[in-house]
Amino acid sequence: MLNLKLERDICFFDIEATGLNVVRDRIIQIAIIKYPAKGGDPQELSMLINPGIPISEEAFQVHGIHPKDVAKKPVFQQVAQKIYDFIGNADLAGYNSGRFDIPMLMEEFARVGIEFDMERRRTIDVQRIFYKMEPRTLKAAVRFYCERDFDDAHDALADVKATIEVFAGQLARYKNVDYRDEDGNVAEAPIRNDVQALHEFTNDNRFVDVTQKLKYDGNGVVVFNFGKYMGQPAAPILSKDKQYYNWILNKEFTSQVKQAVKKLVKEYEKAQQEKS
Repeated sequence: MLNLKLERDICFFDIEATGLNVVRDRIIQIAIIKYPAKGGDPQELSMLINPGIPISEEAFQVHGIHPKDVAKKPVFQQVAQKIYDFIGNADLAGYNSGRFDIPMLMEEFARVGIEFDMERRRTIDVQRIFYKMEPRTLKAAVRFYCERDFDDAHDALADVKATIEVFAGQLARYKNVDYRDEDGNVAEAPIRNDVQALHEFTNDNRFVDVTQKLKYDGNGVVVFNFGKYMGQPAAPILSKDKQYYNWILNKEFTSQVKQAVKKLVKEYEKAQQEKS
């Protein structure tokens, strides 16, 4: 039971979408729990929505909502007034809602001609409370794992020594401790005295480069993770669209991206020649 002093209603809500771009992507599910200021039981509203555009593979891997699940559901325009009326003049709260859910909802309302005024609403982002109260800085890590204060933060030598001390503390603290991800998958004791195991645990192998401009799709094919070819196989496009290929090589992309692009094109064109 939520024990929160309310001057007006407050709606906690969450959105699942076709992707993470609040302007380009669309809502496919919204759930709202509204706590009345006057007291009483909270009210719930939850629905699936047909976005009218494809659901990205990356988004599907997160929420598991398949296009067929929303194919026969109403589009946002058909449910917009119902959502708007349910929220009313309530304040809003959510997890990462300030950066994602609220702007996403505002964009959807704007597309159907509904002005969703935020000036008089107060908002609570539960993620921001978490990040502020449980900071993930090196100084906080030293305090947590080493049980001491760290006063020389941002001196490079002091920082690297503290990092080593924290790492040693992690190896000790998580020895024989299994890791369970948000989907319930279990990795047996991933924090152990094994560089390869630690490499696999601390790196996101979905991406080709550290700036995440190129990634692997569900079939292991390298696809674009930005720009006009977002989600499309990189090698054949780069081989065909030389202007785009040269644009990447001449713009401020990392050397890692440029090397990957060159390698993709070289290997693709070699394979095409061998086929002919």
